[in-house]
Amino acid sequence: MVSLQKGQSVRLEKSGGGTLTHVAMGLGWDVRKAKGLLGLFGGGGGDIDLDASCLMFDGQRTLVDQVWFRQLSSHDGSIVHSGDNRTGAGDGDDETINVDLTRLPPKVETLVFTVNSFTGDSFDRIANAYCRVVDTTMGKELARYDLTGSGAHTGQVMAKLSRAGGGWEMKALGERTTGRTFKDMMGNILATL
Repeated sequence: MVSLQKGQSVRLEKSGGGTLTHVAMGLGWDVRKAKGLLGLFGGGGGDIDLDASCLMFDGQRTLVDQVWFRQLSSHDGSIVHSGDNRTGAGDGDDETINVDLTRLPPKVETLVFTVNSFTGDSFDRIANAYCRVVDTTMGKELARYDLTGSGAHTGQVMAKLSRAGGGWEMKALGERTTGRTFKDMMGNILATL
């Protein structure tokens, strides 16, 4: 497993060699505990609803399709969202987007993964947030990017997967932005392509 920093890239390959066929982008987060007496009694302002999205782009930077909490599957069925987690409670991935790389249309060259707070909570209230790519055929984590750093932003362009020499490459983006959905963040998203 490779732990990426903002701006770093890694070629995604099966651990035993060969071409990846099925991957998942997992997103996890916790609610930051309040400091002082409020934190001692479990206070902290309630749950945080983060939403993961996957946007499919062609070589001309045109949006081909999108997968998010309002559309849980791409039109061709190659990308499927696990569904909306509205709390971040529990261990492990809170939302997962599964991608069948073999079924992606050939014109799709880049997948951009975003996260945003639909309710408008800022990342100041979020702790331990990460995104990770898993080879689902082997159950092996390939790369992870910690979405570190609190701030007043309500969204982030997390990472992108791009076709590269017959395979795929992941780049950690970590571009902070604002928006209740990916649609509000489209200018920042297009700037990463």
